Parts: sequence; C-alpha cells; structure tokens
Amino acid sequence: VTGASFVVFNGALKTSSGFLAKSSIVEDGLMVQITQETMESLRQALRDKEDFKITCGKMDAGDVKEYVDICWVENEEKTNKG
Repeated sequence: VTGASFVVFNGALKTSSGFLAKSSIVEDGLMVQITQETMESLRQALRDKEDFKITCGKMDAGDVKEYVDICWVENEEKTNKG
C-alpha cells in the first residue's frame, strides 16, 4: 500500500510497449501510465462512481503484478483529510 498526495493518470501508453500499465512514484505522488482504452474505461467508471482496478506490469510477466485500485467510500472519516 502506497500513500500519495496526488495521482496522475497518463493515457499515452502504447499497447505495443508490452505493458498492461505502469505505475511509478513521482515526488510525493503516483503516476499511472495506461492505454487509451483503459483511460476511457477509467473515465466512465469515475462518471458512474464505480470502483476500478488497473493491473500494472508486463503482459507476459505471469503472476507478478501490481494493482492500482480506485475505490469509492461512504465513510470519509477514515480517508486522508488533506
């Protein structure tokens, strides 16, 4: 689990790169590079206020994967106030 001050979603990752998605820590935030198709799905999930999971890593990496989970919560008391 990584805490971050901000998240950047970059929809310019090419499918020919061999990655499902890439995540990296940038300063005190998180940058997630995703394909244009995944960006469209993410946008729709945000509009519909639905949870969304992004699988990061190489397409042929087997079981070793990282995930970026976007979750909507009802109780805001347990979230970061900043």
